[in-house]
Amino acid sequence: MTDKDIAKRIKQYRKRSGLTQVALGKKVGVSSTTIARLERGDNPPSRTTVENLAKAFGVTVTDILGR
Repeated sequence: MTDKDIAKRIKQYRKRSGLTQVALGKKVGVSSTTIARLERGDNPPSRTTVENLAKAFGVTVTDILGR
């Protein structure tokens, strides 16, 4: 599992959910810039962000992290 793999999954789940980066950021409590950085793999997501992303997508933390 690399940051790039996590980044791809975040983007895939966001698109499947029909959310923009702005809308996802609002649901998760981060800026759209942060979402863009996560999707590029620039920054690894914090544990809290991963948990919030999983909740927003209706998946598990494991689904996001790919373990």
